[in-house]
Amino acid sequence: MTAKTPPSPKPTTPNTPTQPEPAFGWNRYAETINGRFAMVGFVGLLLLEFFTRQDFFTWLGLR
Repeated sequence: MTAKTPPSPKPTTPNTPTQPEPAFGWNRYAETINGRFAMVGFVGLLLLEFFTRQDFFTWLGLR
């Protein structure tokens, strides 16, 4: 009686880390545009504070 050889293991794919899915059903393009828009807005606020010599809350009239 001969012993059965175990089946050969299936070839595995490299274990790559999975990227998280975008929130709120957005796609990758929307997240990229949203991030760029936020970055441009932040730089705009910094320039506004630099040129007017007032902080953001003073410029809005909240101080």
